[in-house]
Amino acid sequence: MRTWLLIALVVGVVIVIVVRRLRGEPLVARDVFGGPVILLAIGAYGLSKLAIFTFTDGLWLVLGSVVGCVLGAVRATTTKLFERDGVLWLRYTGWTFGVWVLSLVVNFGVGFLATMAGAHPDARPVTLSIGVSLLGEALVLGKRAKTTGLPYAPPSESVLSRR
Repeated sequence: MRTWLLIALVVGVVIVIVVRRLRGEPLVARDVFGGPVILLAIGAYGLSKLAIFTFTDGLWLVLGSVVGCVLGAVRATTTKLFERDGVLWLRYTGWTFGVWVLSLVVNFGVGFLATMAGAHPDARPVTLSIGVSLLGEALVLGKRAKTTGLPYAPPSESVLSRR
């Protein structure tokens, strides 16, 4: 698949997720944890296809991953968890959106610094960066959800259905 097409697809999915979460949606465990796992797998696959992966690439990949995971965790603390129909719901707040923007700026900066330091640009796949960020968010959301004592919402019948 062409790189630009993959990036457009990932960005489109992230936009859909953000818009749905700004409106509020049932918190489904599969949705919270599935997306990050899929994006991490795609990113790892992209890394496995690199012809050259240097020590510098690895250092910047680790640094970018830690930063992304931490920003995802911070983003999760700005969300609102609430009960509706006996299950957990999630809504992004204005602060959540602000942390998304901050994450994009910081990740762009880390990527720029990595490139200036000699890291290969393809050693930080966009899918991996987004997946790590969503993983940080999912881990904190999972911990917060557990403390509520409320169950996750059941998965919907189809990906396209709306509650």
